[in-house]
Amino acid sequence: MRTDIIRIYKTLHTWTGILAGLALFIAFYAGAVTMLKAPLTRWAATPASSQAVALNTLPSLTDATLAAYPAARKQFTVHLRVTEDVPAPLTWQAPNQVQWAAGLAADGSLQTSSSRPSDVAQFIDVLHMTAGIPGSLTLSMGLMAAVGVLYGLALVSGLIVVLPTLVKDLLALRLGRNLKRMWLDAHNVAGIVSLPFHLVIAWSAVVLGFHDPIYAVQDKLVYNSQLASHMDAGNFFAARAPVGSAKLPLLSPAQLLRQIAQRAPGFETEALVYRERGEPGAVVIAQGSDPRYLAVGLGAVVLDPATGQFLNTTYLPGHANPWEAFVNSLFALHFGSYGGEPIRWTYFFLGLAGAFLFYSGNLLWLESRRKAQRAAAQSVTQRRSAYLLAALTVGVCLGGVSGISATIVAAKWLHGHVSNLHDWHVAIYYSFFLGSVVWALLRGAARASVVLLRVATLATAAIPLTSLIGWLAPASGWWVHGSGAALSIDGIAAFGALALAWLARSTARRVIHGRGDSVWSQTRHGLAAQK
Repeated sequence: MRTDIIRIYKTLHTWTGILAGLALFIAFYAGAVTMLKAPLTRWAATPASSQAVALNTLPSLTDATLAAYPAARKQFTVHLRVTEDVPAPLTWQAPNQVQWAAGLAADGSLQTSSSRPSDVAQFIDVLHMTAGIPGSLTLSMGLMAAVGVLYGLALVSGLIVVLPTLVKDLLALRLGRNLKRMWLDAHNVAGIVSLPFHLVIAWSAVVLGFHDPIYAVQDKLVYNSQLASHMDAGNFFAARAPVGSAKLPLLSPAQLLRQIAQRAPGFETEALVYRERGEPGAVVIAQGSDPRYLAVGLGAVVLDPATGQFLNTTYLPGHANPWEAFVNSLFALHFGSYGGEPIRWTYFFLGLAGAFLFYSGNLLWLESRRKAQRAAAQSVTQRRSAYLLAALTVGVCLGGVSGISATIVAAKWLHGHVSNLHDWHVAIYYSFFLGSVVWALLRGAARASVVLLRVATLATAAIPLTSLIGWLAPASGWWVHGSGAALSIDGIAAFGALALAWLARSTARRVIHGRGDSVWSQTRHGLAAQK
């Protein structure tokens, strides 16, 4: 391949990566944490207020609850699996984000409680989809879809750049005094090994982010402006039972489960969501999973609660039509909601590797400028733009890490002490994030990086420390769940804090002893260039 062509693709790779890299770091780091959404929700959940209820006693629990709280008929959930994030076998949502839960006390009497559960896992999921860009979800996801286009260009151009030396340098990681070579090798290895994953994520992100414009084009070209009516006809949430079913006795949860097992033998039901129970058109939505198929999170099917008839199978794994199955598969591939634990952990580590890819890409560009200037015998004092990019890289990346860790800790620190925990999650994350960015811009990358790494270390270490305090001092009000799922959050956070502490120590040495013409140096020459 001609050198001038390689140079063109290298320039394309560099600038698309720089333009998209900071937003993609937040999206990938938050996306990696999102792969722990279920255990994180269980880690943050308050202890259950009642005992599990046998399947044959659920009808009596439901009748007693609805007699005491008629408003719950609009929509309530019967949980068939008890985990830390399920406060009781029956729950429903009241206004102002208040969750009510009902169960049976030891003497068999109805026991209810209310709480404002933390939505920290959902908040981090939104960060993953929007990179924290303010505004409506539609606008933020549209902007991230544009970032996804740049991301795809960076992937393709980067692959073309490394093709001439791909066989020789594949999986090469040359450790030594040449730090730029080591970072380049690590960047290339991470990119090549995870390339299929990144191609799937880039393509699906563009499709998901631009789904409204795509539907608009389909409406004109395929459906003759009738797409809305087609979608309404098959709307999963608009499904209603026949009016005559309201006069029939309702099936028990056990009977509904038998009906589901007959039609979908591999589907494992986890919860039954009743809507407008006892009213004409009432339905029950069975939520669960089938490991044999790709699915968007939990699969679901709408049933008639009186007859068990399937009313809508759009989200039932293995029962959707080809187009719906394709769309569902696209979501599943992007969010890693298939294949069970092995895929979930694979996506977690690939997400962290992706975040490293974008951070190391910015670092390599900054160091390449310094090397090029020295080779040309020019003044090695770098332009302000280089220091600005270095400061933004440090502030955005470490601010995102600190903010996510701090807002996770807040799920236990602030529970029961504030009225709207969601607003606090937002405020805490953006305080750490924006504070880190401002600090990095004011102090420069070299001086700010060590401080911000230490802040990220402390914020991440606070996660297992909070659980430890709750274990040793129950009076603190911080609870600890003993399941492996919840404790895995503490273990991962402890390992992450150790890694950040090691990075802070290494960075401090580099800042003091590194080359004075680098943006990562705190020498007199480096400080003068930052002013």
